[in-house]
Amino acid sequence: MAHTDNFIIACPSCTTLNRVPAARLADRGKCGRCSNPLFQGRPVELTGANYEKHAVSSDIPLLIDFWAAWCGPCRQMAPNFEAAAAQLEPRLRLAKLDTEAEQGLAGRFNIRSIPTLALVHKGREVARTSGALPLPAIVQWAQGALGSMRR
Repeated sequence: MAHTDNFIIACPSCTTLNRVPAARLADRGKCGRCSNPLFQGRPVELTGANYEKHAVSSDIPLLIDFWAAWCGPCRQMAPNFEAAAAQLEPRLRLAKLDTEAEQGLAGRFNIRSIPTLALVHKGREVARTSGALPLPAIVQWAQGALGSMRR
């Protein structure tokens, strides 16, 4: 996370970068441009167009679920991943990346099996796990991966 008193956070609605004081992060704030909440309790749909803002420019680590519509385990895990957003925000931004629609981004991460979760901070992958997980396991894995970033 940022080593200053402010965090840069990409709006999930319009991708505008917002500066949020660290002390106000838990207040979940609103975007300065579109006035939508900066944290909505659900994953962002990640695309080639918004990837850089969320994965590189934002100070909040990004947990990406690589999935595809034809993947049974992906569909099985989807509600768990959605529910994890409410538990992990604002420490993490959760995002879903459709590997069929965004083959370039999936290739950049060398995704070989889905579902795969990857934790990215400032454009660098810091942790990865594959396979469908129940909600408690997603939250536990994400918190452990976040903890390993701070060491």
